[in-house]
Formats: sequence, structure tokens, C-alpha cells
Amino acid sequence: MSDEGRRTHGFRRRTPLGAARERLLEQVTPHGRTERVRLRDADERILATDAVAERPVPHYRRAAMDGYAVRAEDTFGASDRSPAQLRVGETVGPETATRVHTGSELPEGADAVVMVEETETRGESLTVFDAVAGGENVAPVGEDVEAGEALYEAGHRLRPSDLGLLKSVGNEAVEVYERPRASVVPTGEELVETDPEPGEVIETNGQTVAQYVERWGGEATYRDIVTDDEAALRAAVERDLDHDVVVTTGGSSVGERDLVPEVVDDLGEVLVHGVALKPGHPVALGVVEGTPVLMLPGYPVACIVNAVQFLRPTLREVGHLPHTDPPTIEAELTRKVVSDPGTRTFARVQVDRDGETVTATPTRASGSGVLSSVALADGWVVVPDRREGLDAGDVVAVEDWEWSG
Repeated sequence: MSDEGRRTHGFRRRTPLGAARERLLEQVTPHGRTERVRLRDADERILATDAVAERPVPHYRRAAMDGYAVRAEDTFGASDRSPAQLRVGETVGPETATRVHTGSELPEGADAVVMVEETETRGESLTVFDAVAGGENVAPVGEDVEAGEALYEAGHRLRPSDLGLLKSVGNEAVEVYERPRASVVPTGEELVETDPEPGEVIETNGQTVAQYVERWGGEATYRDIVTDDEAALRAAVERDLDHDVVVTTGGSSVGERDLVPEVVDDLGEVLVHGVALKPGHPVALGVVEGTPVLMLPGYPVACIVNAVQFLRPTLREVGHLPHTDPPTIEAELTRKVVSDPGTRTFARVQVDRDGETVTATPTRASGSGVLSSVALADGWVVVPDRREGLDAGDVVAVEDWEWSG
């Protein structure tokens, strides 16, 4: 396709961000692969089956207080004025009590515990000043959890406290969904890994995206750089269609060397090319043989913005992971933020706190190719499509796009 053809074909119309994401997720099917993992390795994993208690908690009758294990009937009527007189022994029997501590097993023959503060001992003689009922101050078998009790349903995201409970009820491992697998392919003939010559650029986008994949609950295959060659790009995409998602960085626009969308459209279908967001409108979204292919722009900031907006929800959907909103803090803008009507704008800001006052200052280096503008920012402010910028003094929500929840 000629340069003129690319320009007129590529971005004649930019798809709204929400519509583009919806069109992409319509092509995403949660995978069904599962694996059994040890509890120590299951934090933040997603249960593939219901988790059931293999044994009760407690699994024995235990004393809930420090005191004396007794037969409740031997204390009936006991009071400060008319205490019951028992003796202390090694076992519990008629008018015989045994010393117990919180959590210790209730002796055979006992059905209650008298708190130690309601007793007085002299040698083997025990005076009880308060009557107890059967079962009082005793934790029965299964009081916390019964054997066979369903604890968590499939789809639950496991937390450390969940794993502690599962261990306490006898579970040693759980069935979870495998982590979603993403292939990350950096593209561009100008990219090098080290020691750039004039005109060459250190590859960072692929590394950054691969690390986001891991942070967002997936497993990344970080591929070697692929040059701007149709045959090489085609082979790179076809090689990784066994992954849950293929991500390319660079070559997604409409220039002479932006070949990735054409390759994907030839292999499958480009669903969206050009999205109404800034920075990063030259993103393309496609599908090949049922595998989503995300073509992220080569400018670092644009790449990150689009990874958050499209790759993260794709990974969450395919991997049965919950869709969660980023954490935000409210802050007052110190300077105006300019945006184009009809375009979702992501303005990087630095946050300052002075007592209870929180302010957000747009970073001066705001170009989509300036990686430091995100690396040194504390978050970004999203300007809605319908707004024509934000004014100094506006109270805004600063999103932390680095979150992993």
C-alpha cells in the first residue's frame, strides 16, 4: 500500500476507547486450562473448582478458657455463697476436675470448663463459685469449619488468609486456572538491545510490556526484536498463536515501515485501527485464528497507555482474573490540561502533599515518546472524551496505572 493509501486508510475515523475495548473483548474467550499448585504458591491465583474443607476445625473438643474441665452437673447450684466442692485429679469423673488451658483437648468425661477465676484450690481440693452448663467454655468439633464445608467457589481469587484457612482444614494444594500466556514481540529495524549507534534505539517497550504481563497475573514470552519485514513479522505472529494473546510493539501506525496491521489483516482480521485516545491513537487490535493480537504503538508512553487500556483487560478476561479499577487519589490541578474534544486524554502528573492538601502537576515533558514522563510521574489524570481540557484548580482523580490488583 502506498504512503498516501496508508494515511487515508489508517485513521479516517478513530474508534472511541470504550467501543474499541468492547470490540476486542468480544473476541476473548476465557481459557479452560487448570493446574494443581501447592498452597504456598497459590497467592492471588484463581480457583478453578470449589474449595472444600478436608477436615473440621477444630478437629477435637477443646477448652475455650483456662480453667478446669468438669462434668457440668457437678457444678449445678454453685455460687459465691454456696460453692461446689470438687477435687483435682488426672482424669474427669464424678466430682473430679482436671486442669486445662485454652486450646487443650477436653478430657474424656468432661463436658464443660469452669474459668480459673471462678475457682480456688487448696492442694487437691477445688472450690467452684459459678455453675456452668454442658458445653460452656468448650469449642466443639467443627465449631469453626465443618468437614466437607464449601469454603470458596470457583473463580475466587486466593489471598494469604484464604490459604491459611485452607491449610488449617487439611488442604495441601488447590486446583487453579493457569496464568494467561502472552507473547510480546518488539518490532522495528531501528531497535537494538545495547550500545545504540546514531539512528538506533534501545528496545524498552517489549521489556516493559512483558513485565506488565507478569504484574497483571500472566506469563510473558519476551521475544527477540523482529525487523520491519512482512515475512519476518508474519512468521513471528504465526509462531505464537498458541498463546492466549500476541502483543507487538511498534509498527502499528500508517507509515511506510508500519507493516504489522497489514500482516495481521492478511492472516486474520484487524478489528480496530486508530483509537480516540491520547497519547497512543495509532493502536491496532485484531484477531488471528481466535487469538487476540494487540498492536501497540512504538512511542513508549503511547505503548504503556494502550497496554493498560487493552492488554490488561484482555489478560484478566482470558485468565479468569477479576476486572478491577485502578486506585485513585483526589488532587487539585496546579496547571491547565489541554485535550481535544472526542479524545480520551491521559495526562501524566506528579503528586505533592502538604499536610491535608494534595496537588497534581502535569509533567512538562508530555510527548508520547518521552519515557521519563511516565517513569517520573505518580499517575495520570484521565480527561473524558466530552471535555475540552481541565482547568487549574479542578479537583481530579489521579490513577495509579502501576497497580497490580
